[in-house]
Amino acid sequence: MYKINKKDFLKIVGNIEIKNEPTGLFDKKICEFLEQLSNDILKDKQARKFSDIISFAFWCRKSNISDLSKKLNYDLIRVGRGILFHITPSNVPINFAFSFVFGLLTGNCNIVRVPSKAFIQVEIILRIIKNIFKIKKFRNIEKSNLFIRYDKNEKITSYLSSICNIRLIWGGDKTIDEVRKFKLSPNAFDITFSDRYSFSVINSSNILKLKRHELKTLSEKFYNDTYFIDQNACSSPHLIYWMGNSISKAKKIFWDAIHFTVKNKYELDEKGVFDKFNKLQEDFIDLKNIKNLKTHKNHIYRINLNKINNNIDTLRGKWGYFYEYDAKNFDEIFKKVSPKFQTLSYFGFDKKYLMNLIKKEKLIGIDRVVPIGETLNIGLVWDGFELSNILSRVIDFK
Repeated sequence: MYKINKKDFLKIVGNIEIKNEPTGLFDKKICEFLEQLSNDILKDKQARKFSDIISFAFWCRKSNISDLSKKLNYDLIRVGRGILFHITPSNVPINFAFSFVFGLLTGNCNIVRVPSKAFIQVEIILRIIKNIFKIKKFRNIEKSNLFIRYDKNEKITSYLSSICNIRLIWGGDKTIDEVRKFKLSPNAFDITFSDRYSFSVINSSNILKLKRHELKTLSEKFYNDTYFIDQNACSSPHLIYWMGNSISKAKKIFWDAIHFTVKNKYELDEKGVFDKFNKLQEDFIDLKNIKNLKTHKNHIYRINLNKINNNIDTLRGKWGYFYEYDAKNFDEIFKKVSPKFQTLSYFGFDKKYLMNLIKKEKLIGIDRVVPIGETLNIGLVWDGFELSNILSRVIDFK
């Protein structure tokens, strides 16, 4: 495995430096920087064309950051751990920005490897951040944060791994295994956000009660959870469980509404068309539990299953490709939950009922339970990690 020193690293990536000067959590200057970032994004004409960028800007607004800070235990003195090396996913453009902000709020200096794929959202956010760094009061923040883009390069990854205090790896199991080959310093550690599986549960009885405008709102929320990033996010559902009365009728109402939303908003490219069709052929060859197939032109493929196998986390769709199962009760669902499961999104169920049910079951999987429409809402608690704690250290006074 490659090992290089600082001098050789600078020859490869250019004359760049990063100051390792951690601060306290929710540092005043950092909060001011995020407020500036939020305001500048919302004013930017190009940024306003992308709803994921706007969602990020709203997340960074002053009121939300203030609400997050109120959840801290101020009886403890917490400071950042030092340098965080963020290896962010290549298929979710906005993830790098959230990861960066998590590092900032927890008092750390950050080296963020942004996606090598050319996402316009990445370029817009980096442009706005670069302009904010030119403001005098934010220049010190620039000195302790670095954004870097490179294709696979063992020399660079090895060096950055050797100088960081925490390495955050976002990606599939293969990516995590590859990065873990590069040694960390003795007191450093990894936080991995690995490949996870997510699903939805819908109460058909409550679908039947929806008014037209309520159904439209629900369809747009489901669209944002799924089609917006082609079901690439680990929190996007692939499997839909249905429970309740008149399920067939509720399905028709629900999917007709989704189809109306999709055909007016979504564009499937030629590659997606072929890959989606090939996935369908593979399923008909490999799966023995297919009950039937329902399609809404090429916008929606629905594979209805007559039973759920143990390896359901392998049932993954893209570009509007979903699996469905009619469940009798939650016991039938929870029996299949494994540590691979991340987000359960729901509609038509009482929040307290679900909380009590999951507490009782003592499940080994499911880290998040959110209403449909909120699967992409990221926060300082993610994948079961409370990031404000794990990304900082406590100074113990007696």
